[in-house]
Amino acid sequence: MQAWPVGIVLAVAALFAMFLLWYGGRGRALNADETEAFLRRLAERNQHPPGQVLLQDVRDLVANDDGREFVMHNLVRYRARAAYPPGHAYDDDPRAADRRYGRAILWPLLRRACVVVFVARRSGRFIDPAGAEAWHYVAMVRYRSRRDFLEFALEIERADIVMHKWAAIDTTHVFPVQPILSLVLVRSMVLALLVLLGLAAAALAA
Repeated sequence: MQAWPVGIVLAVAALFAMFLLWYGGRGRALNADETEAFLRRLAERNQHPPGQVLLQDVRDLVANDDGREFVMHNLVRYRARAAYPPGHAYDDDPRAADRRYGRAILWPLLRRACVVVFVARRSGRFIDPAGAEAWHYVAMVRYRSRRDFLEFALEIERADIVMHKWAAIDTTHVFPVQPILSLVLVRSMVLALLVLLGLAAAALAA
């Protein structure tokens, strides 16, 4: 009977170690040659409308890369009507277009341990500086590293994915942030879940 608890403890420890290896957050920084290679590939695949996500923006993002995890802060305002390229039979609902984009990028994000931390729609007004955009929602996405962000960008830089995003969005403001204080403790939540599963398994084995 004593072997069961020990086995469960080892299983929980092994699963958590595998999660930490996958989730990462302290990877190898991009060097100059790797950055230029990514930029060349992005330029070849670029499907964005003129003026959207310029390569210089990407270069600025990866400047002084430290290989660590970060959160991308996204502010989004929808178009009045979705603007798909000619020849596509989708409806003109920008929110439906954005949902198509969200579904399409889910797996490319998760396979790189990049997760959506927070999404919220605007629910009112408070302090609006002159000229401020009327954003419709905010989304925050955790990326394992800037390298993972670029690999993700390359994967989704296909017309059948990216076109949904630009069909939906009129204006967006995107920038990286480093959390100072956060109650979204993914590693702790996963460990707690594994411990609970281990306790349940131990109870069933008793």
